[in-house]
Amino acid sequence: MPTYTEAVALFARRRDAWLTGDLDGYLALWAPDMWFRSPVHREPLDRAAFGALVRDSFAAARPLEFEFTTIATSGDIVLAEWRIAVERGGRRVEWWGMSTAVIRDGLIASWREYWNPADLA
Repeated sequence: MPTYTEAVALFARRRDAWLTGDLDGYLALWAPDMWFRSPVHREPLDRAAFGALVRDSFAAARPLEFEFTTIATSGDIVLAEWRIAVERGGRRVEWWGMSTAVIRDGLIASWREYWNPADLA
C-alpha cells in the first residue's frame, strides 16, 4: 500500500511524463495487467488499448497543464481531483475530473476517471 507521499510522487511522475509527451515514461508507471475506464471508455481498456489511446492523444493535442488539486489515500486506493488543459486545433481545452486508482507495487493497476464529456466539445 502506498503512503500518501509515495502516491503524490507517483502522480507527479505521471503528470510530468504526460506534460513532456514521454509515452514510454508515462506507460512505465502502469502495471502490465492494468486497466483504464473513463466516461467515454465504458469497457475497461487493457494496457495495449490504453497505450494506443495515450499515443493518439499526444498526436491530437499538445498537453499544457495537469494539476492534481487534491490527493487522498485509503489503503491501496488513491483518489484525486485534477485539472487538465491541452491545445487542440489551435485552441485551449480545459476540464476538471476525479479519479480512483489502485496502486500495486508502486504502479497504477487500475484507473477510473470521472469528468463531463461535454467539457471537451
